[in-house]
Amino acid sequence: MTEAFGTGRRAVVLVGSPANPYSRGLRLARTLAAQGFAVEIAAVADGVAAPVETAGPISIRRYAPSGPYARLGATYGTRSGAVAASADRRLRKRGLRVVRKGVAAMRRWLLWPHTVRGWWATLERELAPADLYHACGVLPLAAALDARERDRKAGRRSVVIYDAVDDVIRSSNLMGMPGPVRWWLGRRERRWARAADLRLTINDDLARQLAAGWRTADLPTVIMNYPELPAASGDAAAAPAARPDRIREATGLPPATRIVAFQGRIGPNRGLDEAAEAVLRVPDAAFVLIGFGVDYEQSRARDRQERFAGRHFTLPAVHPDELLEWTASADVAIIPLPPVSANERAATPNKFWEALAAGTPIVVRPGMTVMGGLIAKHDLGAVAASLGVDDLAAALRRVLDVDRATATERRRRIAALAAERFTWPAESIRYAEVVRRLFPG
Repeated sequence: MTEAFGTGRRAVVLVGSPANPYSRGLRLARTLAAQGFAVEIAAVADGVAAPVETAGPISIRRYAPSGPYARLGATYGTRSGAVAASADRRLRKRGLRVVRKGVAAMRRWLLWPHTVRGWWATLERELAPADLYHACGVLPLAAALDARERDRKAGRRSVVIYDAVDDVIRSSNLMGMPGPVRWWLGRRERRWARAADLRLTINDDLARQLAAGWRTADLPTVIMNYPELPAASGDAAAAPAARPDRIREATGLPPATRIVAFQGRIGPNRGLDEAAEAVLRVPDAAFVLIGFGVDYEQSRARDRQERFAGRHFTLPAVHPDELLEWTASADVAIIPLPPVSANERAATPNKFWEALAAGTPIVVRPGMTVMGGLIAKHDLGAVAASLGVDDLAAALRRVLDVDRATATERRRRIAALAAERFTWPAESIRYAEVVRRLFPG
């Protein structure tokens, strides 16, 4: 690690979600703290996580949305579904519901990102000034730029980092919007990106894609999503001989049942319905989801359905520092994202690297350019032959239907490769170095 240089300076890592937890934000915050910054993670209050907590030297504060856009931020709490259902009951006439749906769509398009505008309003009033604002994704970027402008007017110097963890304009989240709306939103995101003092992203493919969209001559700096390894894990991450069994302890699954795990955001358009069906077609297997999101309760309801009972389990998210143990408890990790957009095709989410660090083989769907290429190159699992459920099940069977010695050796090899090439320390040094360049002298 480079010598600390941020002593006396304050950094804010802005996360447009409850950050409960958000592993990349926590890794970045820890790196900044090690460099001498006083660090706050500024996240969105969801009514569940504590408004204020600490993680070692890092302060985590969750700001509640306020102002006229506060209700648009009901995405993260459990009350949003009840609010929507109540509104639908009041609007008995089909015509009124259609009109309301159209108005809501226009509001989302014109106010995008609508879910965080109430959060922005609170940050404008309550966020203390900082020397560095690190925006994790596009959702907090406008708030970070506004904070820098307030600092400038007050005679203070501050800088903004735009950490483009995905290509949001070319993502599935915006695919349903009319072309002119997406063009306008892309123009605005490009303006925001170019206004940042430094631009980052998570892999080389996405860096080239983003630079083309932003029309910048320089590529964003790549800081990979590699995980932190526990201090006690040495150079082999989760050694197969000492493999944990956290998932079986939580679910009561017997030793003979093979565990197919998904961890992360549980929501629509993530291939989770297809994954659940695919696991039913794999003998002696169960699908275990560990995460959070708008479809969490829907996933829990599926646990109780007759077809899925005993073969589908939904567990709450766990802290990043414990996640490798849970991932190592699975026999295979599945990342069933469909390659429906340029953003998804170039994705390398946290869960991909965390599975490798745990020594757990991975199954993905075809068309996932970066993940699929790495799996094929290093024999890290399997890529399904098509997007169909049967082929996804066949890919799972190719990974699972091996003898114990082969599975154990594969886990050892994957964990060793990850410990050698895919861990956070080198990325932490690179991040510290690029931050240092923002503070000459």
